[in-house]
Parts: sequence; C-alpha cells; structure tokens
Amino acid sequence: MATGKAAGRTRRIESEEDLLRARHAVREAAVLAGFDLIAQTRVVTAASELVRNAYVHGGGGAMTITHLVAVGGRRGLQLRVTDHGPGIGDVDAALVDGFSTGVGPGHGLGGTRRLVDEFTIDTVVDEGTTVTVVGWAS
Repeated sequence: MATGKAAGRTRRIESEEDLLRARHAVREAAVLAGFDLIAQTRVVTAASELVRNAYVHGGGGAMTITHLVAVGGRRGLQLRVTDHGPGIGDVDAALVDGFSTGVGPGHGLGGTRRLVDEFTIDTVVDEGTTVTVVGWAS
C-alpha cells in the first residue's frame, strides 16, 4: 500500500525516560502526518505498549519511526520496535488478552494489534523480537 517512505529516525529505549521520549516522538510524527486526535491517541498508545514491552521484557531496544505516503497521498506512520531479549516463545498466546509473562494484565500485544492498521511480529527465541506496526491517518 505504501508508495513512499521518508527516512526513519531511530531512538534507543534504555530507560523509563526513553519510554516517555518515544511517546512524544510518535505524537509529534502523528501530528506532522495529519492524524486526527483519535488516530494520534491510537498510534501513541500502540507505541507506548511496544516500547514498554521492549524495555521490560527485552532489556531495552530501539524504535524507528518512518513516515509513509500511500497511493493517493494518504499519510501514515510505520513504527518498528526491536529488542534483543529472550524472544516470544508462543506468539499466538502472547496476542491473547490476559496472557502475560510479567505482572501486567496481559493486554499489550493484543491491544496494540487492535489499535493499528497493520501489525507483524518477527521473533526468535533467545535472540529477540521486532514488532512492526503501521497506522494510517483518518
């Protein structure tokens, strides 16, 4: 669907402060891409869940924000969050609400998938995980 990509900017996720900075960066990118307030909230919430997972479960990682332009000029954002943690042993289970390997309620990945237009997970046990999501402006 995407016909053009602007060079992405990568941010390290190594501290609690980085989680907040990541949220702000996604909000700024969403505003620049013309997302309305609801679409902004959806993509920022998705980013927040993904970077928190990378920080908590993956020991830190990185997030790349890329601006997209589709046929017809529709604008979007691609977020790619990568970590080098233990990976996800059972992706299908991890996407079910209530599944958690930590102390949280287990809504992160499944909820994130519902918030965005495109969602993929690439994971290798003992090597890490990359989650790529795309949200399109309304």
